[in-house]
Amino acid sequence: MGNIPGICWGFQLLILFVHHCYGFYLPGSYMHTYSTKDAIYAKVNSLTSIETELPFSYYGLPYCKPMGGIKKSAENLGELLMGDQIDNSPYRFQMNVNESLYLCTTSPLNERKVKLLKQRTRDLYQVNMILDNLPVMRITKQNGVNIQWTGFPIGYTPPNSNDDYIINHLKFKVLVHEYEGSGVQIIGTGEEGMGVISEADKTKASGFEIVGFEVIPCSVKYDPEVMTKLHMYDNISSVNCPLELDKSQIIREQERISFTYEVEFVKSDIRWPSRWDAYLKMEGSRVHWFSILNSLMVITFLAGIVFVILLRTVRRDLTRYEELDKEAQAHMNEELSGWKLVVGDVFREPNHSKLLCIMIGDGVQIMGMALVTIVFAALGFMSPASRGMLLTGMIILYLFLGIAAGYVTVCLWRTLKGTAEGWRSLSWSVACFFPGIVFVILTALNFILWGSKSTGAIPISLYFILLSLWFCISVPLTLLGGYLGTRAEPIQYPVRTNQIPREIPARKYPSWLLVLGAGTLPFGTLFIELFFILSSIWLGRFYYVFGFLLIVLLLLIIVCAEVSVVLTYMHLCFEDWRWWWNAFFASGSVSLYVFLYSINYLVFDLQSLSGPVSAVLYLGYSMIMAVAIMLATGTIGFITSFYFVHYLFSSVKID
Repeated sequence: MGNIPGICWGFQLLILFVHHCYGFYLPGSYMHTYSTKDAIYAKVNSLTSIETELPFSYYGLPYCKPMGGIKKSAENLGELLMGDQIDNSPYRFQMNVNESLYLCTTSPLNERKVKLLKQRTRDLYQVNMILDNLPVMRITKQNGVNIQWTGFPIGYTPPNSNDDYIINHLKFKVLVHEYEGSGVQIIGTGEEGMGVISEADKTKASGFEIVGFEVIPCSVKYDPEVMTKLHMYDNISSVNCPLELDKSQIIREQERISFTYEVEFVKSDIRWPSRWDAYLKMEGSRVHWFSILNSLMVITFLAGIVFVILLRTVRRDLTRYEELDKEAQAHMNEELSGWKLVVGDVFREPNHSKLLCIMIGDGVQIMGMALVTIVFAALGFMSPASRGMLLTGMIILYLFLGIAAGYVTVCLWRTLKGTAEGWRSLSWSVACFFPGIVFVILTALNFILWGSKSTGAIPISLYFILLSLWFCISVPLTLLGGYLGTRAEPIQYPVRTNQIPREIPARKYPSWLLVLGAGTLPFGTLFIELFFILSSIWLGRFYYVFGFLLIVLLLLIIVCAEVSVVLTYMHLCFEDWRWWWNAFFASGSVSLYVFLYSINYLVFDLQSLSGPVSAVLYLGYSMIMAVAIMLATGTIGFITSFYFVHYLFSSVKID
């Protein structure tokens, strides 16, 4: 009863805090307020296409350039790796001023420019424009339903026509919300951060927040003789988008293309913290819940099997075994069958033990990175508004988790070998194994991107940065983790290993068949969410259902652990003491199904993907994803099985 006053005080403080702070916003950037007639400049990102997946520079096409020249925006590590190239643009808006403006007229198009424009148009390339950190949105109607797209096309090709038409007039609609000075306190550093919206500060100046950015793209044929007399930002009369092709701007040699735009500011009730809601609308939430329900059923089924194994079969056998005296135990050992017969071989060192230790270490590093990243993303710290933040965060976490990889690898090595000898070379190996695979694949893909002159190619300077991070942070931390592993207490085996290995009885079917079949259960947990992730990566959709993804990841961990335990027990019952690699691949084989599903997605869902270059890029990135999943899920299965076997045989008394 003495705690009641303290609890009451706690509730009063909570109510006081809620009264003064009516909103808490994580996903987004600093809020900017603008006064009437303030100049706002749009930015342009790389041109992208779901047909080729090869990003290209915006100014690689004959578009108007800003008066002060092209200036690149600051890009973080994640943006560079994703192929983003954000530049300034000549598109200038004045807050709350509706106007129609002229930009520029190109010189007569030559053969090379015409060919490039036609190619980009037919490959369905999109212009990705950004205003106040919001991507431009295009809304189209199909069968009476509004469909939202980010970006707008370079041009279009009418049906049954060989002619192409360029988008040269843009009708922008900027949604603004009047900010009434309720005060915004910003927490965080850098360009992106999180805001706490409070009513504490009433002295803030009023202004307007940009809460939406929409565009209607048009193709309009202008008279170049008239347009060339104008200067940039001269006013022109408003234009209606023509429906007739003869009034649209065709792409052909010697044509001079005039670029114009108009902007309309519309007041909106959308508040700044909610402005990303239109982009992050979660479609198919029932499908996500179905995925989770399906996974829970699999987990319950497997948990029942594990329960039977541990509480009925194993405990019953151990109880009977312990109740016998030594002579009866010796007699019983002659008649025993199943897992009890491999007691002298179950902890025999596996083949390629060094490789196993390395893969387990890398798996711990990858799984730790995935878990922490998804937790932070689910809490809202890695918003799509913070471009490249997710990938940057993953890389930083991976680097610093090298200490965990080194520690686990050396601890397992000492358990297998009984000595820490060679821990330095082992730590070096674990620091270079998975990053080395990624480096080789990315380098091969990079040569393809360089050959295509794509902005998705990693610059040489970024290569040196990545190598510096690898060898200056990841490798030293992995060596430190390895050193700490030499000082840790090694895990002691509960039973001794015989000098002569026991012969393994012949099987009707190979063990790898059972291992491959086991991977279907974790894949059943994962595949629905995998579809949304692949759509986000390859179809340019925003993925922000990290809460669902976190639940699916936790369910995947449980399924992998249960599958591996069941399969390990089955192998031991078949008197097969070579459980080490089987335990790893029982759950790790899910990566094979992930890779096969990626190929299925390429064939049936990415039918628009054109050319061998795009297919090779897709398969290369899918291979990296499959290897990472194999190491992470295999590690979960191995560690769970190791402690299961350790527990199982720790209760057996053998002289």
